[in-house]
Amino acid sequence: MASTQDVAEKVKDSVQQVADKVQELTTSDNTAASASTSENAAPTTTAAQLLDEVTGEYVSKSELKKRQKQREKDKQKAEREATRQPPPAPKRKAGPVEEDLNPNQYFEIRSRAVKRMKDEKNPNPFPHKFSVTYDLVNFEREYGHLKKGEHDRERTVSVAARIYNIRTAGDNLRFYEVAVNGAEIQIMATNLENKSEKPFIEQHDHLRRGDWIGVTGFPGRTSPKREDNPGELSVFAQETILLAPCLHQIPSEHYGFKDQEERYRNRHLDLIMNKRTRDTFIARSKITRFIRNYFDNAGFFEVETPVLLKNAGGATAKPFTTHHNDLNITLALRIATELPLKQLVVGGLTKVYEMGRVFRNEGIDLTHNPEFTTCEYYEAFADVYDVMERTEELVEGMVNMVCGSLQTKFVTQQGETYDVDWSRPWKRIDMMPALEEACGEKFPPGDQLHTQETNDFLKRMLKKTGLECTPPLTNTRMIDKMVGEFIEEKCVNPTFITGHPQVMSPLAKYHREQPGLCERFEAFVCKKEIVNAYTELNDPFDQRLRFEEQARQKAQGDDEAQVLDEAFLTAMEYGLPPTGGWGMGIDRMVMFLTNNYSIKEVLTFPMMKDEQVAPKLKAAEVVGVEPVMEEGTTHK
Repeated sequence: MASTQDVAEKVKDSVQQVADKVQELTTSDNTAASASTSENAAPTTTAAQLLDEVTGEYVSKSELKKRQKQREKDKQKAEREATRQPPPAPKRKAGPVEEDLNPNQYFEIRSRAVKRMKDEKNPNPFPHKFSVTYDLVNFEREYGHLKKGEHDRERTVSVAARIYNIRTAGDNLRFYEVAVNGAEIQIMATNLENKSEKPFIEQHDHLRRGDWIGVTGFPGRTSPKREDNPGELSVFAQETILLAPCLHQIPSEHYGFKDQEERYRNRHLDLIMNKRTRDTFIARSKITRFIRNYFDNAGFFEVETPVLLKNAGGATAKPFTTHHNDLNITLALRIATELPLKQLVVGGLTKVYEMGRVFRNEGIDLTHNPEFTTCEYYEAFADVYDVMERTEELVEGMVNMVCGSLQTKFVTQQGETYDVDWSRPWKRIDMMPALEEACGEKFPPGDQLHTQETNDFLKRMLKKTGLECTPPLTNTRMIDKMVGEFIEEKCVNPTFITGHPQVMSPLAKYHREQPGLCERFEAFVCKKEIVNAYTELNDPFDQRLRFEEQARQKAQGDDEAQVLDEAFLTAMEYGLPPTGGWGMGIDRMVMFLTNNYSIKEVLTFPMMKDEQVAPKLKAAEVVGVEPVMEEGTTHK
C-alpha cells in the first residue's frame, strides 16, 4: 500500500498536467487569432475577390457591382436634392371648390385671376412664343418600348398641349392629362425634377383644365407601387409654363360634350372635347388632298372662278342675291362653277378643275346646307363614258386611302346600317325603263317628254303611285320626284343612273342613239347623289333653245330653273370642243366615308338658326378692362 506522501505527490503531478494543458490550449487560440489578424493586414486573395477601393475590403465581383450601383444611385439622389426647390409656403386658406361653382362664377373668378397675372407678369399668361422641339404624335411609337420605371434622361423634349385633367398628390407632385393634334399623353411634374428658376408651386398652382401649357422635360415611364401596373408613358416635366389660360369651365370627362346643337354652335369646344369630330375633319382634309393630287397627276389645272356673278347658272337652284353699292347692280352668289369653267375650256385650257364653295338659297336638312363644297372638272375630247371610268377610278382610290378598305358601313338616322362595297365596276340603271317598270305603264317617247300631253300623263302617274310633288308641277319636277322614289331608294352600293330626258338636263349633250334623252349620269351611294356628269352640250344653237325652255319654266313659277346667260352663249359661239364634265359633292363624300348621316357633322361651321339666349358675361367687363382708343386703321 502506498504512503500518504506518495499519494499527495501523484495528485500534485496530475494538477500540474491539467494546468499545462490549459495553458497550451490558451496559447494555441491566441496564436490563431493573431494569425487571422495578420491575414487581414496582408491578405492572400483568391481569383474571385476584387478590391473595393472605397472601403479597402476584398469582396466578390457581384458584391462589388452591387455596391457601385448603390453608390451611383446615392450620388444622383444627392445631386437632385442639391437642386431641389425649397418646400412651398403654407397653403392659403382654401376658397370655394371650383367643381362646385356654376359657369358664371367660375368665369368671373378665373378672369380676375388671369387679370392679376397680366398685371403682375407672374407669370405672363400670354407669352409671345414657345419653342416646340418635339411632335407628341410620335411619342408612343418612339418611346413606347420603355419599361416600368425607365427614363431617357439624355433626351430633352419641349412640347405644348392642352390640359384635359389634373391630378395632384401633395404639394410636390402633379399629373396632367394633355392632348394636341390627336396625341394624348401624361405629363408628370415633381418638385424633385424641377430645373426652373421659378419655384415648383409658382409654375403649377395657377394651371387649370383647358389651359395650354408648354413643358420641357424628358421621356420616361412611371413606376407605380402596384406590381400589376406597368406604368404610364409620360413626359417628366423639368419646367412648365402657361401659354394661354382657358377662362371657362370645360365639360368633365364623365359627362362630356354631346348636345348636337351646342356642338355645332361651339365647334371650338366640340373639337376640344370630342376626338371623333377632329378625326372627321382630318378625313375631310385627306379627301380633298387626294382629289387635288389625282387631278394634278392627270394633267389638270386647278383654277378659281368668281363667286359673285351677274347671273348664277350651271345648276337648277335658287341663288342668294346681294347688291354692289359702287356699281349699283344686283349680284348673285354662284350656285355652281360649271359655266365659267367651260369658258376656260373654250379659251384653250383643255383640262381644268375647281374645288370651292357654292351657295344655294334652299332648305336646311340632314344632307343640305346653304353653302357647301363641290369639285367640278372638265376635260376636252372626252365623253360621259370616259367620265364614268374616271369617276370609278378616283372614288375607289380615295375610299381605299381614307378608310383602308373598299368595304365601309354607313348608319342612317333611323339606325339602318348599309354595308357599302365601293369596288369597280359600279351598277348602271337606265332611267326611263326603270320608271316604266315601277309604274307599270309605257312612258311617252323621249322627244315628247316636254309636251303638255306628257305633263298630263305624269300627273296621272303621280296619282296612280300615290306620290305627292310640290308645285309647280312641271315635267322636270314630276319626273325627278318619281326617280327619287323608285330608283334612288335602291342605290346603296355606288350606282350610275343614266338616260336622263333632255328636259331635265339643259347643259347635257343629246344622246347619240335615243332622241329626247341626253348623255348624262348621276352617281348615287346610300340613296344619295354624289356625282352629276355629262357629255357637255357644245352646240350654241341647241344651248340657246335649252336656256329658253328653262326661262319658260321659271315663268311658270319654278324659281330654281336656270337663267339665260348671254355671256356664256357668246363664249360657246367661239367653239367648245367635245367635252366631258363632272361635279362632286365633297360634303356628301365625307359623310359616307366618316359614317355621319348629318351634313352638319362634316362642316366646320354649319348654318344654324338664331337662338334666344340671355346675354353672356364678357371677360373685359368682369375685370374692368377699358378699350384702347384708336385713331383709325389702315386698309389691308
